Amino acid sequence: MNNDIVKNDLEYIVGRLDNELSSIANKKLLITGGAGFLGYYLVLTINHWNKKFPERPINLTVYDNFIRGFPKWLKELEGCEHLTIVTHDISKFLPNDVGDFQYIIHAASIASPTFYRKYPIETMDVNVNGLRLLLDYSKDQKEKNSPIEGFLFFSSSETYGDPDPENIPTSETYLGYVSCTGPRACYDESKRYGETLCVNFAQKYDLPIKMARPFNNYGPGLKITDKRVIPDFAKDILEGRDVVLYSNGSPTRTFCYVADAIVGYYKVLVNGRSGEAYNVGVEKPETSMMDLAKMMVSIAKEQFGYKGSIIQKVSEDEAYLTDNPNRRLPHISKARRELGYEPGIQLEEGLRRALTWYSYNREAEYK
Repeated sequence: MNNDIVKNDLEYIVGRLDNELSSIANKKLLITGGAGFLGYYLVLTINHWNKKFPERPINLTVYDNFIRGFPKWLKELEGCEHLTIVTHDISKFLPNDVGDFQYIIHAASIASPTFYRKYPIETMDVNVNGLRLLLDYSKDQKEKNSPIEGFLFFSSSETYGDPDPENIPTSETYLGYVSCTGPRACYDESKRYGETLCVNFAQKYDLPIKMARPFNNYGPGLKITDKRVIPDFAKDILEGRDVVLYSNGSPTRTFCYVADAIVGYYKVLVNGRSGEAYNVGVEKPETSMMDLAKMMVSIAKEQFGYKGSIIQKVSEDEAYLTDNPNRRLPHISKARRELGYEPGIQLEEGLRRALTWYSYNREAEYK
């Protein structure tokens, strides 16, 4: 069942990206941070394409420093044709043998608040220094008459901070309300500065640089030890404990299943306008943390005979809820209009897939 979920998701992704992946076929793609959550389906999508269309392969190179471990799924891909895996810290320098890439996805960044607060300097370095190295590389490639054709920087919906009610749902034109000194600032502000770098390189050097702002993606690939809300609830459920809420349950989010998100990211990479940012997520339903917990408990009772309930506690981490937005949901009209992005997997179905995947992936590195 675990493999069926992933296989079906990959068929769904590739089926919605025929034009975009055809544009990358027979070319070279670099993904930094390929061992991470979003890297899971970003990489597997290319591998799936290469198996399905061996006459039109995409040559993929993955860079990762593996600060949170070398995942089993990536080890299983070692030796695959058209795939090169390199242990490399992109925040330090580029390898001398970096080669010529036509497409670049810079996804190397820790996105879990628990872990970017554990590695704040490293988080800032990869979002600023690592990005700058890749932008300089892109500029140099153009000067060598070997220009890149697409560059995607993974920004974040955290760039908006905690929007005022008049800007919810939040569009790309909202400028944000963000602390530059709080416990989330290492991530939020480095993503904001990263976008500034991208826009200025795109404008000054006429480079095809685009930015994606993910909104609460979840699903296969997101480690059960990641310390974000859905894997936390899944861990409680699968270990037979009560589901613990470390808030009053009122903050709300819209949650975008990873397969829909990956479709959006490849669309931004290939078809997005240079120097532009795109929200990637879903517009509804807006779900409170309490209702999310209730939904996951209900699904778990049906799927696994789960017997637990929902309890509320105060986190031992005093900064756990500091600068945590009360509501987060995007306008996706820009991505819908310009890219043809239209997510299709409903929350309940996505949670069913996620819980099933976690039931087969109960162990993960905790780093």
